[in-house]
Amino acid sequence: MKRIITWILLIAFILSGLAAAILADTGSKPGSIRITPAPPKFTDVERQSELARRRTAVAAKMADKSMLILFSSEPKLYTNDVDYVYRQENNLYYLTALKQDNITLVLYKDGSNVTEMLFVPKRSYFAETWNGKMYAHDEVARLSGIKTIVPASEQDAFLTAVKGKATFSSKEGGASIAAAPASIYLLLPMTEQDENGRREYVREAAFGYSLSGQTITNARPIFNELRQIKSPYEIKLMQHAIDITTEAQMRSMAMVGRAKMEYEVQAEVEYTFRRRNADFWGYPSIVGCGPSATTLHYVEAQGAVKKGDVLLMDVGAEYDHYTADVTRTFPVSGKFSKEQAELYRIVYDAQEAAAAATRPGVSFAAVSLAADNVIKEGLFKLGLTTDKNSQQHKIWFMHGLGHWLGMNVHDVGRNGRLLEAGMVFTNEPGIYIREDALDSLPKTSEMKAFAEKVRPVFERYKNIGIRIEDDMLVTAIGVDWMTKALPRKLEDIEAFMAKASKEMPYTAANNPGSANILIDQTVGGLFSTNIPAFFDPISYPNGITMRSGFVGSGRNAAYSGLSHAEHLHAE
Repeated sequence: MKRIITWILLIAFILSGLAAAILADTGSKPGSIRITPAPPKFTDVERQSELARRRTAVAAKMADKSMLILFSSEPKLYTNDVDYVYRQENNLYYLTALKQDNITLVLYKDGSNVTEMLFVPKRSYFAETWNGKMYAHDEVARLSGIKTIVPASEQDAFLTAVKGKATFSSKEGGASIAAAPASIYLLLPMTEQDENGRREYVREAAFGYSLSGQTITNARPIFNELRQIKSPYEIKLMQHAIDITTEAQMRSMAMVGRAKMEYEVQAEVEYTFRRRNADFWGYPSIVGCGPSATTLHYVEAQGAVKKGDVLLMDVGAEYDHYTADVTRTFPVSGKFSKEQAELYRIVYDAQEAAAAATRPGVSFAAVSLAADNVIKEGLFKLGLTTDKNSQQHKIWFMHGLGHWLGMNVHDVGRNGRLLEAGMVFTNEPGIYIREDALDSLPKTSEMKAFAEKVRPVFERYKNIGIRIEDDMLVTAIGVDWMTKALPRKLEDIEAFMAKASKEMPYTAANNPGSANILIDQTVGGLFSTNIPAFFDPISYPNGITMRSGFVGSGRNAAYSGLSHAEHLHAE
């Protein structure tokens, strides 16, 4: 009899767990985790029309008798014979929607006529046996809307003709260019100091150096300007990436109280990305608890998750080449402490001020200043600064307000351009009270006096890091919070966590361990303004496609090439 009762209890326990899992996944209870809506669907005609519009806009900015040549990304080596996950070069994808490697797009402008052609590898039984299906030429035409498709085997002959200023006629595909272009557009480094551009555009630079007697023009400014304004088509893709990220953040809030290690929370995030068919993450996930939340470039996720601490999570799914970028800071216990809440409300109010200042015709600097003023006032009232009219607040808020968002997490855009409808940027003020901050200040009499004055207050707030980040779409009349479905207000976060934690089953891992992680990240400061000399960043140009930095096979991860050109922390 006891055995029968035991089996009945076991079956009931299993069924209750399944029911809870179903409820957690469907979001059938009001107020529970918001399940990602269905992805946007586009017809072939809609996609082809969007891509044709973009190619027309690019051609309109090209000189007469000129040619644009875009090479696809080259596979990047992870180790030995294993590559990183392949990702197409952004601008080529922007004009073609093609993800395969060894593809080249050519646009030739001659007066009002624009010739479009693609070099694409022919399908290979051997290659497909090993690596999967390749594009057939009719599929390339269906995806891109470009009708002239030439086998990639003829590309060398074409490039030779361009170098020699000769005519070119393909053996297959019906392509023909009779006149030698006077100007060639290529994606190139912006300056000699553009290290990321030099790494990114090796092939393009080498081809440019091989040309003579033709004007070589960098095509990147054209794309930087066009991509800064998102079309309704692009906004739908971005919203879906944000919706996936919203669910990942919600699921993490629901389970964090039962997690033991940061990597468990990160696993919940990236599990959700995969489950909702995201391409990948848009940047390495940042999941830091307690003191780790005060480190801007924290990607190890090897620390403990402890009640009484807050967990800062900065993550973003990438969907169809567009990425989200969302940060929430929430209490492991489900309730903010007094000190955590005081810092949180300052950051929240700074976000609100930035949003209120956002509208077409306003500079991003003005939006940033609105947030800065709130943080200055709040820190001064707490006693963490002694002069609200100085730059002391940058000791605790050492990065800029945000950056453009799109195909890159730090997307392309021209500095100083006034806000326009269709721009998308991040609104992400933060406060980070690092435990060694006062001891690391310059050893001047002024800084010593500052440290002595604020230290008693500092001791109450040290090891708390707060950042709130939302993705903002500039509209004709103001701004739309694309992340509005995710709880942000302090009271809303606490209420959500109390409810969602009961709906989502989760069992903490029993095998905490560590992974070997190599980190190589660079820092820039496009939107970082008025930063004291001892926080002065190394500036890099923005808009670099991330061809490296993707996790390959195996447990160990090598993150490299992540350029944060717009502000001072990893996103």
